[in-house]
Amino acid sequence: MRKTVFLNTDREMPLLGLGVYKATGENEVEQAICHAAKAGYRLIDTASAYANEDGVGRGIAQCGVPRKDLFITTKIWNNAQRLGDVEGAFKRSLERLQLDYVDLYLIHWPVPGCFLNTWKEMEKLLESGRAQSIGVSNFMPDRLVDLILHNEITPAVNQVETNPFYQQIEAEAFMQEKGVQIESWAPFAEGKNNMFQNETLAAIASKYGKSIAQVVLRWLIQRNIVVIPKSIRKERIIENFNVFDFELTKEDMKKIAALDTNTSCFFSHRDPKMVEWLSGLH
Repeated sequence: MRKTVFLNTDREMPLLGLGVYKATGENEVEQAICHAAKAGYRLIDTASAYANEDGVGRGIAQCGVPRKDLFITTKIWNNAQRLGDVEGAFKRSLERLQLDYVDLYLIHWPVPGCFLNTWKEMEKLLESGRAQSIGVSNFMPDRLVDLILHNEITPAVNQVETNPFYQQIEAEAFMQEKGVQIESWAPFAEGKNNMFQNETLAAIASKYGKSIAQVVLRWLIQRNIVVIPKSIRKERIIENFNVFDFELTKEDMKKIAALDTNTSCFFSHRDPKMVEWLSGLH
């Protein structure tokens, strides 16, 4: 059963990885990464804004998996974009991670007036080999096409909110057309809309003897969407990875597709006040 995808850089990326957003407790990240590595995870997703790259670096060093077998993603935050400090931000991330290179470096947020220049600097990181692939996060199709039209290198990945209630059908089709791999953050919508009590998902989970979380992850993987569920609990980390031993039927995929509201469970990317607030974060 397929466990990886190939990016437009010809690099192979695992379909399922570990997210570490909000994991900042003492030894929390290190332990999570070690549990994940033992369970079979090879993709770890972090960001400078998560304030845990140091812990991720220690976890990578402790987990026992050779560096060449891991796929490490981190991201540049808005303050460095506004300052034009892409090289400096990247170096600091590498230092915290204790790495010579990352497999994927993302623009965390399309800061107006900055992201085009940020991308040009990131292209240099790609050319140097210190970033094996480069991509973006939270780019709506209009921002993504703007970036593609004004640059020579197309993003390898666009990491966006994708879950049963916000399925990104049109955006995904556009990304496929442009050769951009879609990656899901918040696959469980952080439990919003009572996801873990949803009758449709519960019925499907019962049918396969799986949890709702496992069904959601399997649904994303069958759509060829990379997904990075976050957990620091050993048992949940193991459970989330055990999704390669079953396959959802076309009927079940359609039932989940019917849950789509085409609305973010968190915020609107079109709301000027929200965009201004996010872009102004430090």
